[in-house]
Amino acid sequence: QVQLVESGGGLVQPGGSLRLSCAASGSIFGINAMGWYRQTSGMQRELVAIDVSGGAANYADSVKGRFTISRDNAKNMVYLQMNSLKPEDTAVYYCNALLRTSAYSNSVYSLWGQGTQVTVSS
Repeated sequence: QVQLVESGGGLVQPGGSLRLSCAASGSIFGINAMGWYRQTSGMQRELVAIDVSGGAANYADSVKGRFTISRDNAKNMVYLQMNSLKPEDTAVYYCNALLRTSAYSNSVYSLWGQGTQVTVSS
């Protein structure tokens, strides 16, 4: 009943920027972490950035210094600001959230969005 919906993908030239958004909706008791992953055809899904509630953000080495993850807890949103984009950043980007099972539980489950295409090409 909880859904994650990504938006903001598109086609950009190398060196350009995009900002991805992910909105969580439905019966949400709490979000322990939200992050972004990406996957290209034939490749495994890899972590791009993750923000742990109350903790630090972590980034893949390939995007450090270029991408920034941010959260809007009141709106159950997570964003990924992508600057200085490179062709190798081309992928389907997926939003992921670790959601609390209930208001009184520390247990979480993982939920994925449908993905948004990011293409970096001249």
